[in-house]
Amino acid sequence: VQLQASGGGLVQAGGSLGLSCAPSGTISGIRSMAWYRQAEGKQRDFVASITGRTYTNYADSVKGRFGISSDSRRNTVYLQMNGLNQEDTAVYYCKYNTAWGELWGQGTLVTVSS
Repeated sequence: VQLQASGGGLVQAGGSLGLSCAPSGTISGIRSMAWYRQAEGKQRDFVASITGRTYTNYADSVKGRFGISSDSRRNTVYLQMNGLNQEDTAVYYCKYNTAWGELWGQGTLVTVSS
């Protein structure tokens, strides 16, 4: 099973973008879902996570601008990004924590222009 992230692209500063991440097949034992991002030349950083349907956690840099949600029936996680700025430019990765280990998506590039 692989995670397939989508929704990245080019957006102007102040704009919005929505990402989604879904498994390519059946997956079970998901404990939490998360988004990370990695800007060019920098380490991969935590962005947001969701456990169950409602427990969420955010990096300080995105609080109030980004929203994470999930669809338990589709095992899909979403990231709604509003008020984007150039510091948000990065490759965004989804990650699932499951009973049998971590699963990472391939990443989707978000570029915010001035």
